[in-house]
Amino acid sequence: MARPEPEELVRLVDAFPGGVPDAGDAARADDLLDGAYGALTREWLPELRRRVAAHADGDYLRERVLEHVESVPSFRLSDGPTPLAERREALAEAAALRDDVREVAEWYGTLRSRLEGDRASLTRGERLLHDFGYALAHGLFLGASSPAAVVRRLRLAYRVVGVRIDDTASEGGVERTTFTCPYRNVAAGTCGDRWVCHEKLDRVDDGYVSYLAERGIAYQRPRGCPNTDQCRSTVARDGPEQWWPKTPPAAVGAEP
Repeated sequence: MARPEPEELVRLVDAFPGGVPDAGDAARADDLLDGAYGALTREWLPELRRRVAAHADGDYLRERVLEHVESVPSFRLSDGPTPLAERREALAEAAALRDDVREVAEWYGTLRSRLEGDRASLTRGERLLHDFGYALAHGLFLGASSPAAVVRRLRLAYRVVGVRIDDTASEGGVERTTFTCPYRNVAAGTCGDRWVCHEKLDRVDDGYVSYLAERGIAYQRPRGCPNTDQCRSTVARDGPEQWWPKTPPAAVGAEP
């Protein structure tokens, strides 16, 4: 899958399938989905359109768009691997009220997959960086099978390349790291702020992501790091959590 051109993203966002957000059935669907439906259509979508337009104008990195896409208002359908039956029933009722509950999930899946792409969507140089990170991960994370063990190795790797660790935290099985990257302004005058760091060098981190995902560890590398000198990353177990709109109603038997 090729990485989408900015104009293609504009067209995809313009094709958002949501209906009239203030209709009576929309209010009921919003209640059933704990406000996620309304927050998505009234707050998240306008900001997405703004970011995609800025990306098309060359003012925003693709990472800034993906960061917002990943922060979509959501409605949990499971607690880790445990299905939440009442919430799935609520999703089924909402989907019966409005077709766009299902359509938005399908649209969101397409949008996210187009932004995330895969190894085949990278340029030759980016693939080399990804594969270098993937190969390096075999040694870096050898024997590390828990988020705590992985993050210790990851912070070591950060420090080796000159990254300053500013803060660390552990909460609910999620290991968080806040750091200052010395490469964020490399070639900024030529390529733009953080372009080299986040559009190129982060492909090495993507190699780590690929390696760890195969072993059940979710490494959320930094996304764009806007308006700050610091970046943040997290490491956690990669559990089978399900939530709308990432999970469509049909995937959890919640089709009307």
